[in-house]
Amino acid sequence: QGQLVESGGGLVQAGGSLKLSCAASKTILRISAMGWYRQAPGKQRELVAVISRSGTTNYADSVKGRFTISRDNTKNTVYLQMNSLKPEDTAVYYCNIRSSWPGHEYEYWGQGTQVTVSS
Repeated sequence: QGQLVESGGGLVQAGGSLKLSCAASKTILRISAMGWYRQAPGKQRELVAVISRSGTTNYADSVKGRFTISRDNTKNTVYLQMNSLKPEDTAVYYCNIRSSWPGHEYEYWGQGTQVTVSS
């Protein structure tokens, strides 16, 4: 049981920036990774970026060089800094937290926040 609270979405012009935040309840134990996914209308949900507890990061090819994921372990919070935004970045962005236990893994999802990039 736990809760994720997302914020930071909105409407921005192409070339602009937004920063998303996701705060996870400290009732979520043994967090192994924090990440961001997005889903555009008519498309599958896709991984945008992920960061491990140790700080290792991975990005979708489409956002490399433009987006940066970071986290504050003391606050159980993950961020996504999005620069040079393009209209194709328009989607609902979801925070994802993975909690690892021996033999199994739990997933938690945020409520989603809309990011709209106008041309």
